[in-house]
Amino acid sequence: MTAPTSGFSAFSLEPFPELQPGDDLAGAITDVLTRTGTELEDGDVVVVASKVVSITEKRYVDLASVAPGPEAVELSGRTGKPAEIVQLILDASSEYFLATETGPIIARHTLGHQLTSAGIDRAGTEGAWLLPVDPDASARALRDTLTTYTGADVAVVIADSDGRADRRGATVISIGAAGIAPLRTTEHGGKKQEETLTDLVAAAAGIILGQRGRGAPVAVLRGINYTSSSDAGVATMLHHRP
Repeated sequence: MTAPTSGFSAFSLEPFPELQPGDDLAGAITDVLTRTGTELEDGDVVVVASKVVSITEKRYVDLASVAPGPEAVELSGRTGKPAEIVQLILDASSEYFLATETGPIIARHTLGHQLTSAGIDRAGTEGAWLLPVDPDASARALRDTLTTYTGADVAVVIADSDGRADRRGATVISIGAAGIAPLRTTEHGGKKQEETLTDLVAAAAGIILGQRGRGAPVAVLRGINYTSSSDAGVATMLHHRP
């Protein structure tokens, strides 16, 4: 079982540069640490918004290259979403349903996550960003490089904003992780409970990261007790694995 956490601190890394496709994300994080006189410490959890991972991994799609099918056109009429975006949602998911008669579209991504709009992120009127191909692999690569650059033994969580079918608004969940066991077991009064720890971490970081326009895609959480894990990512706790 994981030891309880009685308190932790959290801070954003900013100002953070606007990244371009193919940029070195770990290098950008290290540069911000250097400019701000901040050092990572062993046990820190670095939480990164999935969009910047998608940008550096060149997951951009030009909507002009997308040909909507009949189902996408019909869903577009019901939800008001561009048919090209709806087609991308259909392409990235194995099943979906509408939270209300007019949306949002709640889709089961082929990665196994249930996400609003299958995690598709609009990029203006002409494009969209897809999720990383393998968020856990992305987290492992980022963690390894950050450890090389900084010398600190840290964990990495990739977070994505997501809506719920039963309420308005968005929260933040984990879609990738490295160096931290995604599940923790707690016990009280003789009862044991599994908790999705990386989701709790992502949600805590989401208070700082915010939603569109915040401009702070990376946060550091310090003081959280967790079990280190070299290979157990978020996919290991999904009911429907990719």
